[in-house]
Amino acid sequence: NETFFGVCHILATYNDTFIHVTDITGRETYIRVTGGMKVKADREESSPYAAMLAAMDVVNRLKELKVNALHIKIRARGGTDSKTPGPGAQVALRTLARFGMKIGRIEDVTPYPTDSTRRGGGRRGRRL
Repeated sequence: NETFFGVCHILATYNDTFIHVTDITGRETYIRVTGGMKVKADREESSPYAAMLAAMDVVNRLKELKVNALHIKIRARGGTDSKTPGPGAQVALRTLARFGMKIGRIEDVTPYPTDSTRRGGGRRGRRL
């Protein structure tokens, strides 16, 4: 009973949560599920509940493929956008671990600009 690793890319924005599992090289996709594939209402795509359902789907598919361990790469929108992962990130990770996936390395791969184009919002900022 040997451990077979995949890489789980979790992109958690405030509008959706993607859980995308590839092989170690990242070339071959095993499964990709999003929060929007699991719930009908647009506002619920990014919710923890949708992330949980998506993660369960992922686990079931990986068991068929004999993948039993995952390295996690969590990412937020990044760039000039939000650099904190959305509400689905924690839940997705927790669900994967709870349904029997071994977790290897966890890293945050949110793109940080070292010097960037101008952020949206203009000179006077976003007025609410």
